Amino acid sequence: MQDLRPKTILFCAVLALAIALSVLLRGRRAVHWLFAAFAMDIALWYAAQSLAGFFRPDLWERVTGAFTVFLPQFAIPLFLSVVPVEARDRSTRLQRFAAIAGVPVIAVAVSPYHDRSFALGGVYTYVFGLLAAALITLARLGRRSPSRAVRDRVRFLVIVGAAATTFSLADFLSYLGVHMPPIGAVLAIVFLFVLAESLTRQRLADIYELSARLLVSTALAFCLAAIFYLFVMVIGGFETMYLNAVLAAIVFLVLFEPLQIEAEKRIHQFFFRERYDLETSVAELRRQLAHVFEIDEMVSTLMEGLERSRRVTTAALYLRDQDGDGFDLVGSIGAAVPKRVEALGVRPLLDRLDRQPAVSLEEIAREGNAVDAAVRGVASSLGALEGSVVLSIRGEEEGSVGLVFLVDDRVRDAFTPEEVALLEGVATQMGVVVTNTRLYSRMKERDRLAALGSMAAGLAHEVKNPLGAIKGAAQLLEEGAGAPDEPASREFVGIILEEVDRLDRVVGSFLDYARPHAGNPIPVDMNAAVRRTVQILSSQITDGAVDVQLGLSEPLPRTRIDPEKFRQVLMNLMQNAIQAMDGHGKITVSTSVRRSGRARMPSFDGPAPAVRRPPVEETELVEVSVRDTGPGISPKVLRNLFIPFFTTKTEGTGLGLAISQSIVRNAGGTIEVHSQPGAGTTFTIVLPCL
Repeated sequence: MQDLRPKTILFCAVLALAIALSVLLRGRRAVHWLFAAFAMDIALWYAAQSLAGFFRPDLWERVTGAFTVFLPQFAIPLFLSVVPVEARDRSTRLQRFAAIAGVPVIAVAVSPYHDRSFALGGVYTYVFGLLAAALITLARLGRRSPSRAVRDRVRFLVIVGAAATTFSLADFLSYLGVHMPPIGAVLAIVFLFVLAESLTRQRLADIYELSARLLVSTALAFCLAAIFYLFVMVIGGFETMYLNAVLAAIVFLVLFEPLQIEAEKRIHQFFFRERYDLETSVAELRRQLAHVFEIDEMVSTLMEGLERSRRVTTAALYLRDQDGDGFDLVGSIGAAVPKRVEALGVRPLLDRLDRQPAVSLEEIAREGNAVDAAVRGVASSLGALEGSVVLSIRGEEEGSVGLVFLVDDRVRDAFTPEEVALLEGVATQMGVVVTNTRLYSRMKERDRLAALGSMAAGLAHEVKNPLGAIKGAAQLLEEGAGAPDEPASREFVGIILEEVDRLDRVVGSFLDYARPHAGNPIPVDMNAAVRRTVQILSSQITDGAVDVQLGLSEPLPRTRIDPEKFRQVLMNLMQNAIQAMDGHGKITVSTSVRRSGRARMPSFDGPAPAVRRPPVEETELVEVSVRDTGPGISPKVLRNLFIPFFTTKTEGTGLGLAISQSIVRNAGGTIEVHSQPGAGTTFTIVLPCL
C-alpha cells in the first residue's frame, strides 16, 4: 500500500498537468489561465507528495505544504468564474481573507523550525476550510441563477468537488500513519476534468454524455477494484493468486453489464434528474405517437405528454391551413396564445427553420446580433411565446406543416441543446403522423371511390332503364293517351316527369363522380376561360343583385385541362357563391401565379451520404379564386365539403363540389377553401403550369 500510493499520485500529477495544458490549447482567456494555474498547482502538489514517499521526506513535505497553501488562492476566483457575472457575489471578503491568512500559513508550512504535526494540521485546516467555503459559495450562487443550465452545472460541480475535497482530506491521514488508498487523488482528477469541460463548453448539457460516462466508468472501476481486492488480497494468498484472479475475472464478466446499467441509471437520476425525467417523458410520448393516425389524437397525446414532463409552462401546436397562408392553433396548454400565426408575418422564422429544425427565440434575443433582427421582431409579436423554443414539423416532401412552441418561464435557458434535440425527435415523429394521416385519408378516398364505381355499374342497369320506361309512360299520359282530363291528374303526371328528370340528373352526376374522365385536356388560357364563363353566368343573372368582378393577372402561364370541364367547375363554384349569398352580394373571380418550393430527393449510389436537407425546387402554379361576401362556412361543415352526398341545401345532390374536385385532380391540381364565419368564403383552383 505504501509503495502504491507514491506511484499513483505521481500518475495523477501527470494527468493534472495534461488537463491544464489541454485547456490552454483550447483558449487563452483569463479563466483559462486561472484554471491552468489551479491544475498545475494540484499537479505540483501531488508530485511533491510522491517525491516525499521516495526520498528526503522532510524537504518535500515542506514543498507540499507550500503548494497546498496556494490551492485556495486559485480555487476561489476560479469557482466564482463558473457562474455568469450577473450571478456572482459582489463581496470579495473570502478572497481577501484567503490572501491575508495565506501569508503566515505558508511561512509556517515552509519553515523547518516547527512541530511537524501541528504545522500540517494548520495548513490543511486553512486549505480545506477555504475550499469548503468556496464550494458553499459556489452552490449559493448557483441556486440564485435564473438559468436552469447554470444551476445544473454548478450543482454537478459542487457535488464532484465536495467528494474530491473530502477524499483528499482523508489522504491527509497518511501523514499521521493511517495509510489509505489514494482515492482522493483519483477523484480530484475527475473533478479537474469535469471542471475543464465546464469552462470550455457553454452549457452543462454539452458535457452530459461525456461526464455521465466518466462517472459511470469511475464507479465501475471502484466496484471492480473492490471485487479484485476481495478475491486476491483478502480471500486468497500468493499460492492461489492466479486462481483467485480468474475467479475475480469471471465475477467481472457476470456483473459488469448489470452494474453498468444500474450505475448509469442512478447517476443520471441523481446528477441529471430533470434531464432523466425529460428523456423518460419523451420516450413515452414517442411510443404513443407511433400508434396515432388522427390529427386530433396527435394533438391530445402531445399536450398530455408535455404536461406530464413538468418541463413547460406554456405550449402551443399550430398546423398549416389548406391554402398555406398561415398556421392555425390546434392545441395549447398554459398561458393564452395567438389563435393564428400568419405565414407572411413569421417568414424570417420559417426561413430560419428551413435551415435548422429548432430555434430558441430566447437565445436569439439574448445574442442581439444584427443578422437575427428580423427573427427578434417576429418573436416580439408572439405574446406569451416570445421566449419559446420553436420546433418545425415537416412533411414528407414539404416545408413546415406545423410549428410547436415550448416555454418554461420559470427559468432562463430552460432547454439545453441536447434536450432540444430530444424534442426534435418528437417533432419529426409528428411529421410522420401528419404524413400518415394524409395517406390514410387518401386510402379511404380510394376505397370510397372503388365502392362508388361498383355501385355505379349496378345503378346504370337498375335505375336508369326503369326511369326511362317511367318517363316514357308519363309522357304518353301527359299527351292524352288514355289520361283523364281532370287538372289534378295532369298535375300528378307533371310531378312524375319532374321527379324522374331530377333522379336522372342525380344518377348522371353520381356516374360522373364515380367514373371521372379527364376529357380532352389542351393548353388553356385561364384568363380567357374565366372571362367566357363569367360572361355566360352574368347573362343568367337578371335581377342585378349580384355584382361579379374580375381581377385577372397578366401575363398568366397556360395550364392543361379540358376547357368544358374547367367551365363546369368554375360555374359550380360561382353558383354556390350566389346561393350562399342568397342572391345578394359581390363575387370576385381572380387569377394569379403561385410559386411553391418542393423538396427534391437526390439520387445516389453507394453508401448513404451525411444527413442534410434535400434541395428545394421552385415550381409555378396557376390560381383561379372565387371569393364571395356571404356568411362563411362553419368549421364543422368545412371538414365535410368535398364528401359525396354531403349538402346543406334543401334541393342539392351533394355531388357538385365532389365532382369539381375530381375534375381538378384529374388535371393534376387541387381545390382549396378558406372561410371564416361572417367573413365570406374563398375557393381556389390550383393547377400546374405548362
